[in-house]
Amino acid sequence: MDGDQPVAYAHAVFKMHEIWLKPNQRAILFACSPPAVVGVTGLWMAIGTPEADRYWWRAGGAILTIAAATMIGMLMRQLFRPRIAYRDGHVLFFLRSGRPFEVPAQFVEAFFLGRGPAELPGSRGNRQETVNLVARLSQRQSDWARQTVKPALGHWCDGYVTIRGTWCEPLGSDVIRRLNRRLKEVTTANGDERDP
Repeated sequence: MDGDQPVAYAHAVFKMHEIWLKPNQRAILFACSPPAVVGVTGLWMAIGTPEADRYWWRAGGAILTIAAATMIGMLMRQLFRPRIAYRDGHVLFFLRSGRPFEVPAQFVEAFFLGRGPAELPGSRGNRQETVNLVARLSQRQSDWARQTVKPALGHWCDGYVTIRGTWCEPLGSDVIRRLNRRLKEVTTANGDERDP
């Protein structure tokens, strides 16, 4: 058996991708704190109190524990879900639940920094701003001009994909250079030569 076959098989089965932009792991771990407190409280209600012999008390504690574990599980899934990745000639934008948007790499023209609302929970009247990452898509590709995304994660309109800096790794000029360099490498490798 050739040594590369298991790797090729794993790639085909799990559809591995190259991560270009990570999520904000600190924010996600911080968001796990309230459900963890609820889960511990529910567990205490279910098995650790004198009232635990009462059916309704145990059932309430079990429900709280299960709900908290479900919430933590969903958040932990986000911990390992990138914001931008690359696979098989496509740039993947993870800005909704479920499957990412798979944009052909040759349609992505550049990445740059922008500013916009932070969209933090509970900040409706407060206009806090954050540094955002913006991907400019080819204007000739009208199919990719507008997509519906989760507003807390970003915005997609008129061929510009905005990823809110609140929910991704810290943004700076080094990240932009890295993304644009890698974009150029993959588009050149796929035969799409671009002007610098």
